[in-house]
Formats: sequence, structure tokens, C-alpha cells
Amino acid sequence: MSTNDIELIPLCNSTDLVDGGVAVAFDVVYGGQTLRAFAIRYEGRVHAYLNRCTHVAMEMDYQEGRFFDDSGQWLLCASHGAAYTPDTGECAGGPCRGGLIKVELTEQGGVVQWHTSYLLRPLEF
Repeated sequence: MSTNDIELIPLCNSTDLVDGGVAVAFDVVYGGQTLRAFAIRYEGRVHAYLNRCTHVAMEMDYQEGRFFDDSGQWLLCASHGAAYTPDTGECAGGPCRGGLIKVELTEQGGVVQWHTSYLLRPLEF
């Protein structure tokens, strides 16, 4: 595969992602570094981001797969309270420095797939 080719990598069944619910975590290689990413459903649409707060480069979830606040309207970093909009990853408040890094998703036929890119690749086994 050349570095310009985009692959669709199966992630989960569509039913695994519920609005405002628990995220599905997955590992990626981003810019040569192995990182966690997560997929969520918000207002009926699926979204995914690298699991790295822009305030301090650390994972955001307070428990595995728990990113939404109690209202289900914001993604929160458990460490310092940075808040992000679920549909864009943009900083919505708190000590964030820019938005989350988005991972493109496709949902079709009951399956959610994530897209590779020049910087974003699956783990090599």
C-alpha cells in the first residue's frame, strides 16, 4: 500500500455505539506513534478522535470508554476538565489548546469503519 492509499478498517457493529454512551476504543499508529483512539455516537452520527487531550498529551477517559459528561453533550478530559464538542472535536471550554485530532469514520451495512490516512495507520502485527 502506498502512503496515499486510504483503507477502511472495520471497527465495530453500528449497534455498539449508542448516543452519549460508552466509546469503542481502538489502537492506531499516528505519525509513527502508537496511540489509543475512540469512536462515539452523537446525535445519531458516529465520530472518532485520538484519545489525547490538547491541554496535556494524556488519555482523556476517566474510565475505559467514558468520555461524555453527565448531560451527554460534551466530551470531557477527566484530568483537567477540558471540554470538546462531540461532533467536531473543537475546544468548548476549559484548558484545551485547539481541537481533538479527528479520525474519519464510515458507517454502512451495520458496520463502523475507520479510515487510514498519510499519518494514520493500523498497528502492524
